[in-house]
Amino acid sequence: QVQLVESGGGLVQAGESVRLSCTASGSSFSINSMGWYRQVPGKQRVLAATITSGGKTKYADSVKGRFTISRDIAKNTVYLQMNSLKLEDTAAYLCNLDAIVDGWAQEYWGQGTQVTVSS
Repeated sequence: QVQLVESGGGLVQAGESVRLSCTASGSSFSINSMGWYRQVPGKQRVLAATITSGGKTKYADSVKGRFTISRDIAKNTVYLQMNSLKLEDTAAYLCNLDAIVDGWAQEYWGQGTQVTVSS
């Protein structure tokens, strides 16, 4: 079993910055990719940013140039640095992990951390 623990988020003003972190722990697993998705009530969960085990990153167009995803391999942790926040960045941010556990591909989700951007 693999667990994801998220931290960061909160209430910030437009233009400010926030950093999210997510740490994976549990039984033996290997990471394919980790990332962040975001969701607002009544809408589908959408990609914010992901990073593969090889370091390849992918960003939603709406966050390119403002958000940076990075990882600490030794700590099984992924970070999302969010700069120049906009009102429309308000959402629950959920950590995602694609991993191999006992030879099987598995996907895990964190509980989510709320980011609220005010004017």
